Amino acid sequence: MSRHFRALIVLLLVAACGGGNNSAPRNLNDACSILNQRPQFVRAFKATERRWRVPAHVQMAIIYQESKFIANARTPHRYVLGVLPMGRQSSAYGYSQALDATWDGYKRATGRWSADRDDIFDATDFMGWYMNETRERNGIALTDARNQYLAYHEGHTGYARGTYRNKSWLMRVSGEVASRAAMYQRQLASCRRYR
Repeated sequence: MSRHFRALIVLLLVAACGGGNNSAPRNLNDACSILNQRPQFVRAFKATERRWRVPAHVQMAIIYQESKFIANARTPHRYVLGVLPMGRQSSAYGYSQALDATWDGYKRATGRWSADRDDIFDATDFMGWYMNETRERNGIALTDARNQYLAYHEGHTGYARGTYRNKSWLMRVSGEVASRAAMYQRQLASCRRYR
């Protein structure tokens, strides 16, 4: 067997073993079902609740809106003339859809230099950090899913300026995030895995 052929086989085996479960859980309308399918989520949500005081149902509602619980979620490509790809709409990536610059700020502020956006523990910790910054800067309670989402989407300065007020679609989406958070909260209260 040639050296190149053996190297190719080893590369294919490593590629087949690598990666993770990047698909969305089934039944995203059921918090207990999500946690049953992804037990590591329970530990991540609880760790963020303990460290940052952000309730799990708020974390889950925003992750649902941002990435549908897909670890390697990215924004769509932009196209010129409808056919020529020009890169992604933004650098948002992972469960939390954190932008490159915001993620770098998180790593600097927390000293978590090896944090990855496609790791649920790191993504929820980032969200806890960001939402606490939002509470400090904008006075939004950690339990207020609607306004936390608006500040998450628009940034701290954008929220303070009220940029969301001229975006009816975003106001609608923030209402949906609040409704989903309330639904997840009710479900988690009776979810055996979460207790």
